[in-house]
Amino acid sequence: MSSDAAFRFCPTCATPLQRLARMEDAGPKERLRCPACEWTHWNNPTPVLAAVVECADRDGQLLLARNAAWTHRMFALITGFMEAGEAPQEGIAREVAEETALQAEAVRLIGVYDFQRMNQVIIAYHVVARGEIRLSPELAEYKLFTPETVRCWPSGTGQALADWLRSRGHEPRYVELPPRPA
Repeated sequence: MSSDAAFRFCPTCATPLQRLARMEDAGPKERLRCPACEWTHWNNPTPVLAAVVECADRDGQLLLARNAAWTHRMFALITGFMEAGEAPQEGIAREVAEETALQAEAVRLIGVYDFQRMNQVIIAYHVVARGEIRLSPELAEYKLFTPETVRCWPSGTGQALADWLRSRGHEPRYVELPPRPA
């Protein structure tokens, strides 16, 4: 979903926004703009951090969790937003600690992934962590998987998990996602 839908009025002068074309570096570009003060909603993607969490004290099993807001029983990577002034590596270590109580011992970049459906850019890391797992209220439950048994999903953070598996010599296997509501 485009974040354009959330913007209807100019935050500077409260004039209703319109889709207007203006010249930009690459030529004319249509964006939500204010016809009164020319404020522009750039609608740039949001950076999201994601972690393939390997539990060092659980024989290297991978921790996937289910978000409490999800109605289906899908388990996915630990994710979260960067804080201002925070390096991505610090941010994902913080998110893992906040959401699972695990402490990161090593953080390595897997890759960067386009997730246009949510207007996000995902920065994915492999996080080796240890400790007692205690979920935040944001997460409903977790499961531990071996690299041989974990299943990827065909979008978003599932691509990062698949790349991590390939880097470890495992061919990714995929689940089918439940249909999205219309």
